[in-house]
Amino acid sequence: MPNINLLPWREERRKELKNEFVALLGAVAVVSLLCVGLAWVGMNFSIDTQRDRNAFLQKHIADLEAQVKEIKELKSRRAELLERMKIIQNLQGNRPVITRVFSELVSSMPDGVYFTKIALKGRKLNLAGTAESNNRVSSLMRKLDKSEWFKDPNLTQVKANPGYGEQASDFSMSVNLMLPGLEDEGKSKKKSSKKKKKNKKKKRKA
Repeated sequence: MPNINLLPWREERRKELKNEFVALLGAVAVVSLLCVGLAWVGMNFSIDTQRDRNAFLQKHIADLEAQVKEIKELKSRRAELLERMKIIQNLQGNRPVITRVFSELVSSMPDGVYFTKIALKGRKLNLAGTAESNNRVSSLMRKLDKSEWFKDPNLTQVKANPGYGEQASDFSMSVNLMLPGLEDEGKSKKKSSKKKKKNKKKKRKA
């Protein structure tokens, strides 16, 4: 007598499809996890690489900043040295003038007057000193005004100083410094340069 399978074939087919679907889902899940893992590893690798690059750049930036700072310091030292050289050159060039100015001050200073401070700022000479009386100060101002090396003496302060006498006083004044020889040379140079310019203009017009 032959065996007959009475189970419905449709139900078996559904089980097979269900098993295939579950297996497919598992495979998809495994592939997805692998992709996520690879992406995570790749991202971490990129982050580490970028960190190494940033550290490399920061190191070189720090080196460059140190070099820039050193260059600035060298420039500052160079400027200071040039300024000192300029001052020394000016002093060497003005030696005869300074000597003449002191000589004129000595010849203009009356008896009973002495200076405690002499300061030159530009073309203005600031003087401070002590005099036996106010008449001595007036005499000093008159002599300074008569000198061709000084102009427009201006008394800024007079203060009694009994320690040097009953009529003694401390004074402060300023006077404009004139340089007769140098100023004449400067004026002659300016005139000659103006004449040259005028001659050039006349030649162009001709």
